[in-house]
Amino acid sequence: MKTYQDFNFNNKTKEFIRLNSFVEPTPIQNAVIPMAIKGKDIIAISDTGTGKTHAFLIPLMERIDTTQQIVQAVITAPTRELAMQIFKNAKEMMKADSTLRVKLVTGGIDRIKMADSIKQQPHIVIGTPGRIKDLFLEQSVLRVDTASIYVVDEADMTLEYGFLDDVDAICGRMGSKLQMMAFSATIPTALKPFLKKYMNAPQTILMKDDHASNPKIEHVLIPCKHKSYGEALLDMLPGFMPYVCLIFANTREEAGEVAALLRKSGKTIVEIHGGLQARQRKQAMKQLESLDHTYVVATDIAARGLDVEGITHVVSLGFPSELDFYIHRSGRTGRAGKEGTCFALYKESDDKAIHLLKEKGIHFEHRSFKSGTWTELKPYGQKKVAKNDLREKEIAKKITKKKEKVKPLYKKKKAEMVKKIKQKERREMIRNEIKNQRKERYKTEQRLKSKGIIE
Repeated sequence: MKTYQDFNFNNKTKEFIRLNSFVEPTPIQNAVIPMAIKGKDIIAISDTGTGKTHAFLIPLMERIDTTQQIVQAVITAPTRELAMQIFKNAKEMMKADSTLRVKLVTGGIDRIKMADSIKQQPHIVIGTPGRIKDLFLEQSVLRVDTASIYVVDEADMTLEYGFLDDVDAICGRMGSKLQMMAFSATIPTALKPFLKKYMNAPQTILMKDDHASNPKIEHVLIPCKHKSYGEALLDMLPGFMPYVCLIFANTREEAGEVAALLRKSGKTIVEIHGGLQARQRKQAMKQLESLDHTYVVATDIAARGLDVEGITHVVSLGFPSELDFYIHRSGRTGRAGKEGTCFALYKESDDKAIHLLKEKGIHFEHRSFKSGTWTELKPYGQKKVAKNDLREKEIAKKITKKKEKVKPLYKKKKAEMVKKIKQKERREMIRNEIKNQRKERYKTEQRLKSKGIIE
């Protein structure tokens, strides 16, 4: 097996690797690093947690010439959190080489202060496309047109969030010999024209980690029934003891509501989504890194790119419209050979999503947590065992008189009588079910009132 000792790196790169305590390259690093050092254009398809960040940072460490006081490499990420995470790893580069300058350029920092801070051009720029474009094209203080390397991290997210035009505007002002490296979990069709425009004979590297078939992740469906996602979540939390539990909501509004509900119930949480202010998001990132909080409430902004250690459980409050994001959500746990559990709270409206995920190869357990006990439910989608035939025979026996002669239309009349009796029984069953639901709802309301969660 290849180790980092087998690469012919310069001393500064070796020091960078030593500071990270790396011994063996991951498969994506082993495939990317040699080609990146040679200046090849690269399309790397790989999930988070495979070591892709250092797959492009190590070649940059090897190639940057710090005697040249110009920008030589640009790295963009679709969110400030992802950019901050890359920058955190890049700080070790400056420890390995004190003459190297790396600059983080994102939103949340005053434009004038940001411009003033760039008194000397950095060697590497890491940031969000919009803010880099602003400093480069609008304010003309950041000269990224001198760079010969451009790294697009999470390229499909960059496209989905609408930032590809900003990347295009930046790259369009850079040299014709620009080396581009794109790292992504998927390559959507709409991304291909952009890659074709800026890449020359790109090398495609596929390192797919299929979370859907990861046997170490247990997927568990939890029915909400008449409860909201937040209420169902509160009911099930006593049923497991996570180290870190990542809770996903589909919108920032839902995330905020669930976060408030958890706080009222006495839970200390980290909240991270697009609805927070820059200062709050920065603070949330620090809390994530410190692992001081057990519960993290997030939108899908955290499902990709953010690699938080210690996540033992994931809870999905319903299913995202893009079902691949459910796979990315569940992939936050069960990493590095460890086991993990992904709970998916569902309602009737989630039926189609569940069936599509099952077709993708995800096996769901089906459970409920009630009165302090987990109960195994019938496999999702399995029809109840039909007892109609037996029931009809029982009813037929009761309404058939002994030694009664068979009269014309007897069978039709008998079938109608059986149907009426079954309808009456069904109505009675529904009435009883409604009564039970009302009782259960009343108990839930009283419990939430006693905890001060609702008034």
